Amino acid sequence: PIFAQLLMADEINRASPRTQSALLQAMQEYHVTVAGERHDLPKPFHVLATQNPLEQEGTYPLPEAQLDRFLMEIDVDYPDRDAERRILFDTTGAEETRPRAAMSVEDLMAAQRLVRRLPVGESVVEAILTLVRSARPGGEGNEQRHIAWGPGPRASQALMLAVRARALLDGRYAPSVDDVVALAEPVLKHRMALTFTARAEGESVPRIIRRLADKLG
Repeated sequence: PIFAQLLMADEINRASPRTQSALLQAMQEYHVTVAGERHDLPKPFHVLATQNPLEQEGTYPLPEAQLDRFLMEIDVDYPDRDAERRILFDTTGAEETRPRAAMSVEDLMAAQRLVRRLPVGESVVEAILTLVRSARPGGEGNEQRHIAWGPGPRASQALMLAVRARALLDGRYAPSVDDVVALAEPVLKHRMALTFTARAEGESVPRIIRRLADKLG
């Protein structure tokens, strides 16, 4: 089932370690190996995953290496009243609601190439580097003492692509520092962990990221 352009991994943190290892190879190398034979995945290949809160039974934290392969982590709250009303009618009627294609494969890949061609100003590059590097442990700042492990270079790459995509979706020809601030939390929070002391003091990763992002101005 992994040979698809969009793989939906529902409740991914209920999967076994062996399944997680196989998925990590696919996300990192874009191919799978079966009985010593390599099988390339289709292009484009994307993984969209959901996970249950770790407080629920039967859930396991994902390995840091696998978390780092996801571009963003977005918290999904309960739907509002109108959205829940539409869900009721779309899922309990006599006819099954079928998804509609939003764009073709060719259009998607063209958009991805366009994102990579968007120019990025030096101030935005510096903001990305400053933010990501300040979210790592070992620094002299007040926030760094709360961080057990932080984002690596892959986070900088993800943030660079994400700010370009956000600018393009807004109809702008280049990203700004405001894009870095807006995307800091979803890009960084699954790539960080707090120390035991920080958790005991009531700190949280999103709160620390917001304070670091606010310093960008």
